[in-house]
Amino acid sequence: MQNSFIPKHGGYKNLLSYQRAEIVYDATVRFCGRFLERRDRTVDQMVQAARSGKQNIIEASMASGTSKETEIKLTNVARASLEELLADYRDFLRLRTIPEWEKHHSHARRLAALVRTPGANYETFKKAVEHADPAIAANAILGLIKVTNYLLDRQLGQLEQAFVREGGLRERMTRARLDERARQASTHPGINPGNRKR
Repeated sequence: MQNSFIPKHGGYKNLLSYQRAEIVYDATVRFCGRFLERRDRTVDQMVQAARSGKQNIIEASMASGTSKETEIKLTNVARASLEELLADYRDFLRLRTIPEWEKHHSHARRLAALVRTPGANYETFKKAVEHADPAIAANAILGLIKVTNYLLDRQLGQLEQAFVREGGLRERMTRARLDERARQASTHPGINPGNRKR
């Protein structure tokens, strides 16, 4: 067959959602190590939620070649894990009576500008997410989680549209088989591909 029915997949490192989720994970590990007691169960929960967000984007990307359904499901798991992590950071702020930055807060506007930086990576946000003041560090990471969740929401919408438009693996296999039969028929006009012995 000239064309594979398994499309290119696994390019998760190019996804903005993955890039941001990786920053959130790294920042969360460091945040918990600095501001929470190691024996606190919240530490494990926050780190696992951050890891789940990152890892499920990877797994979804790797599964995308053979199962759009699995890709959508795992992307949604990543989104749910990061929503759980968002709630943990809000709990951290609320229990310490630290206000969450409003959209027009000067620090929030600065973070938004950094998010728009081409090729932004951990170093881009390091000063904010590793700030000595836990109020600034927590709010900065919380803001990055919001951005990641927004990207995942858009990604899920695009995946849904692609599934409706293109179908899953079974539909691609059928199309590939029919295309191959048509190609063989055009190459060997005297052979009816529907009557060939198998």
